[in-house]
Amino acid sequence: MIKRSRIVAFLIFIVVMGGVMGATTKDIVSNIKLGLDLQGGFEVLYEVNPAKEGQKIDQKALTSTVEALDRRVNVLGVSEPNIQIEGDNRIRVQLAGVEDQNQAREILSTEANLTFRDANDRVLMDGTDLAEGGAQQTFDENGQPIVSLKLKSAEKFKNVTQEIVNMGPPNNVLAIWLDFEEGVDSYQAEIVKPDPKFVSAPRVSEVFNRDTVSIVGSFTIEEAKSLADILNAGALPVKLDEIYSTSVGAQFGEKAMEETVFAGLIGVAAVFLFMIFYYRLPGFVATITLTVYLFLTLLIFDWMNVVLTLPGIAAFILGVGTAVDANIITAERIKEEIRVGRSIKSAYKAGNTNSLSTVTDANLTLLLAAVVLFFYGESSVKGFATSLIIGTLGSFLTNVYLSRWLLGLFVNSGYFENKPGWFGVKKSAIHDIRDNVDTLDLTTKFDRFDFVKPRKKFFSFSAALLVIGIILLAVLKLNLSIDFTSGTRVEILAKEALTTETVASELEKINMKTDDIVISGDDNNIGVARFKGVLSKTEIAELKEHFNEKFGAEPNVSSVTPTVGKEIAKNAFIGLLITSLGLIIFVSFRFELPMAVSAVIALLFAAFFIIPFFSVTRLEVNLTFIAALLTVVGYAINDTIVTFDRMRENMQKRRKIKTFEDIVEIANTSVRQTLGRSVNTVLMVVLTVVALMIFGSESILSFSVALTVGLLVGTYSSIFIAVPLWVEWKKKELKKKGVIITYKEKRVRTDEPQV
Repeated sequence: MIKRSRIVAFLIFIVVMGGVMGATTKDIVSNIKLGLDLQGGFEVLYEVNPAKEGQKIDQKALTSTVEALDRRVNVLGVSEPNIQIEGDNRIRVQLAGVEDQNQAREILSTEANLTFRDANDRVLMDGTDLAEGGAQQTFDENGQPIVSLKLKSAEKFKNVTQEIVNMGPPNNVLAIWLDFEEGVDSYQAEIVKPDPKFVSAPRVSEVFNRDTVSIVGSFTIEEAKSLADILNAGALPVKLDEIYSTSVGAQFGEKAMEETVFAGLIGVAAVFLFMIFYYRLPGFVATITLTVYLFLTLLIFDWMNVVLTLPGIAAFILGVGTAVDANIITAERIKEEIRVGRSIKSAYKAGNTNSLSTVTDANLTLLLAAVVLFFYGESSVKGFATSLIIGTLGSFLTNVYLSRWLLGLFVNSGYFENKPGWFGVKKSAIHDIRDNVDTLDLTTKFDRFDFVKPRKKFFSFSAALLVIGIILLAVLKLNLSIDFTSGTRVEILAKEALTTETVASELEKINMKTDDIVISGDDNNIGVARFKGVLSKTEIAELKEHFNEKFGAEPNVSSVTPTVGKEIAKNAFIGLLITSLGLIIFVSFRFELPMAVSAVIALLFAAFFIIPFFSVTRLEVNLTFIAALLTVVGYAINDTIVTFDRMRENMQKRRKIKTFEDIVEIANTSVRQTLGRSVNTVLMVVLTVVALMIFGSESILSFSVALTVGLLVGTYSSIFIAVPLWVEWKKKELKKKGVIITYKEKRVRTDEPQV
């Protein structure tokens, strides 16, 4: 009997959900906060040091500094700045969308310690004598820009001017200083210079009984306004030293976002087409749930005020490839149940039940890698991890529960009961249910392959690759970015093709020389120059201004000190170590120790293989490479978990393992049964990653390549390293025990009557 109400319910869901998505998606997308790499802006990590001798940098000092920085950011008009305390003495500031990055950097880091001193550098007044909001940009009688200061006490200013008048010429000057350095600066040394460090030094020939004073100098309107803004924001209570900074021009951000979104659309479309073509009805349902997943993920981004970065978009797109895995696993299990002779309804129910633990374990392992990445990643890597965590949780809910409910509406309608072709199963491949055929006995396309017998050859081959990789790495080294080596990286965007000579010539015009220049981009219109040292604020400002005038686009500039470079490398290593240990514990708990150790050895092989590959290809190893490395760890274990889950199921069906042949058969059968799923899942993820690699931004090329190589090697290591290692381990266990019990025997209570 066909229940049309189920089909009607499905259509109602599509209409309602489609209407909600159509009406709200545009607003949701426009509300999502974009990171500085997508809309331009800059990020700086400050090390907080004492401004005065004996000052203690504690939590109170850090909090006061954050408040002072926040007041200064308000001056810039940045809508949603991100200012965070990191560790015991660091503050990270992220300003996306700031128009004048040079002004922003200057306003943030200038200590703004205002002092009024006599000719002998004795402090007479300081910033605390300034009324709140008392600085204002105005004009003198000649129309020149000046800064007017309103003081708290006219009486105090009267006494100060009296002291200056009494000193007599030529010492009757009131020097106004900003950030006077004790023991370094002096009025007598600066007065003879054409461009002295003090802001102003007017002569005082009469006593003033008023609460206003003017700072007069050769100011432009912008300079006078900037000085007034800094003074109103207040002096910083500490000294800030830049140890890491990166800035992205607006044109770079816009270009990167357009390319990456376009790549994402191509990747998602390819996944949708494959799913419908290969899995028929379950594939069609998967495309609907994946669309809902994308919408809900964007909605969560909006609700949580997540800052979307370039790596974050990459993780969002990759989420489609991973989210489809739950649908593939379930669809494959349903196909198996149909083939043993079950009805469509019965196969649907059994397939969902058998696939749930596999899907859960696979998602938990990926989530573990994402969480580690979040806590040990830096800046944009955190953005990637955030997207990956949200995507993993969202995909589990939508592509397990929603997908099953929607497919259940079709199945329970009765319309497809005798139509296995809608589930990708030919009638000729279906057994009679009365034959009592088990899924263990089903034939697969891979039955002619023995994955266990040549295991020693694969061990030797893998070991050889490992040795060759270590040798190549020792000889060629890695092409490390400044993230790990320290220095400054400048990325220049032009409308026409660039050459190394052109870039070098332009750099020489502003007295910056380097031989490390690389031309990239589809039209050779991107030039990347690297400097060994860290450029100063003044040099960065000059560089940005020069190339903006020359090519019409501000260059990206990233500076990393040796301290931060070492910390990034250290955190990456710690992250990989914690992920590996965490996975051993998790897999041991959910499965068994032999599977856990075998899985981690296989994933470490996959992760390591990427490193010599980058060494040979000379691709740059940067922060996003670390994100890719830890993501590969998650995907590699994900693939192995699916195979081990089937092995556990097949062992439990046997109940006891008595011979080595039993071990071999369990391993071979499990690999054959899951290989179709493994190939299809990896294909889905690779489709999205290759789209990012070909059409995406140059900024995530290292990420895309690392992930593609890692996914392919991860599949190899899962089948030819993890499974054979488990076989060897079980072989020794069998030899020791004689029989391996694969189920828990129920204890019989001795105090009960026996039958």
